[in-house]
Amino acid sequence: MRLTDFWQRLEQAFGSAYAHSFAADHAFADLGGRTIDEAIAQGVDTATVWRAVVTSYPDRVPARLR
Repeated sequence: MRLTDFWQRLEQAFGSAYAHSFAADHAFADLGGRTIDEAIAQGVDTATVWRAVVTSYPDRVPARLR
């Protein structure tokens, strides 16, 4: 998944204003306790990061974005 696609999906699921705050502040167990921003900066594949988001927030992410 391209980084631009990742951000578009995150913004669609969480809103454009909240998505970037969420990415900076929320640590995910599936990402080794890292935030989205940390994981991406450390080279974790965006598809892996997206799966962590979907796993943690299945009710928030629409089926069409999974």
